[in-house]
Order: sequence, then C-alpha cells, then structure tokens
Amino acid sequence: MTGLTYTTYTTQVAELAVVPVTDPDFQTILPQVINYAELRLQRDLDFLNTTTQYSYTATPNSQQLNFSGYPFVTIQNVGVADPISTYVKQCTPVTKEYIYSVYPIGSTAALPTFFSLFDDNSLLLGPIPDQAYTFYVTGTIRFPSLSASNPTTFISTYLPDIFVIASMIYISAYQRNFGNMQANDPQMGASYEAQYQLLLKGAMVEEARKKFEAGGWTSMSPAVAATPTRG
Repeated sequence: MTGLTYTTYTTQVAELAVVPVTDPDFQTILPQVINYAELRLQRDLDFLNTTTQYSYTATPNSQQLNFSGYPFVTIQNVGVADPISTYVKQCTPVTKEYIYSVYPIGSTAALPTFFSLFDDNSLLLGPIPDQAYTFYVTGTIRFPSLSASNPTTFISTYLPDIFVIASMIYISAYQRNFGNMQANDPQMGASYEAQYQLLLKGAMVEEARKKFEAGGWTSMSPAVAATPTRG
C-alpha cells in the first residue's frame, strides 16, 4: 500500500484539477480543500483510531467534572476509580434533568454512578462526589491535519484514494462545476461525489471490522449468510 505525503497529495490533486501545483489560487484554497476532505471523512466514518482516553480528578462536593483543554468530539464512556474495590466502574449516561432531579445540589455525596454531558467541556455527576475520585473519559478526537509541517496523517496514509476524491468535490465547487447551469463540465462534481460514496461504503465496512461490528459481530468481512444477533 502506498499512502500520500503532503507533497504527493498536492501534486496529485493539482493534476486532477488541471492547474500547476504552484498556482497562487490553488495554494490559497489548498488548506480549505484539505479541511473539507478531512472533516467530511471524520464525520462519515467512525474511526477507531480517533479514540483516546484522558484521566481527570473530581472536585469534592462539586457536581461538575471539567475536562476543558482536550478536544473531544464525542464522549463514548466514563469510568470512575473506586478506591474501595480498586476497580474502574463504568458510569451510566443519563440526561441532565435526571441528574438535577435525583441528585440535586445539597444531596448526599458519594461515589458517582451516573453522568450527563453539561457542555463541550464538562460533565454532570450523580451522586455528587464526596472525594477527589479519578475519572477516565474515553471519546473521539480529530486527527491532526495534513500540512507541510505535518506531511503524513492517518487519512493520507490509509485512505489516500477517498481523501483525494473528497478533495476534488470541494475543488469542483470552487471551479463552479457543481450545477448543470454553472460549468463547462456539469458532471464533474456529481462524478466525484458518486465515486466518494462508492469508496465510503468500503471504508465503513473496514472500520466496522476493526471494532468487531462486522458480520456476526466479528472482524470478518460481511458474508452472504444470515448474520446472527450478538448474545
């Protein structure tokens, strides 16, 4: 498998766009081309490789657990270290209304067993922690973006084909090739979009296999035979 570096990526995209790689207009829009392609892929695909975990310490008698400074896109689970059993126990996600109703401010503090997202930087805990428990928050983050100073990324290395195609969708719009009445080649944008959707299906299956969410809840490719339920 041959991935792309920043140099080979820009060269290939410039060739498809039929412009010199040194073209000032091309260089101007290049960061947004990369941004569009990378964000679209990360929204369409639930990448296993974007999963990470950080630990935080709760403030005793404070209902909120702050995790500002870390760019979580989604929170997958929250665990708390039980100092008695020494196990990390998984907390159950609930609504803010549940936390406020069942564990209001002033209620008995104890080891939290429930959590709710308050905003992008903090959780609500229930019960309110009675001591400085250690929490382990697992969630997804964004990949570092491809650039001259960061010449290879997960996407450019493992998904070079769909990365280029996604980039060309943005370039098609920039070159006014999205609509039937706007372009010399009205099918350009539609063709790249169709190719993107085709490649996306294969990438989605591959990511599902990594997480044992493929056929039969295994890491195998989907089979023609019926898929049993997990259990």
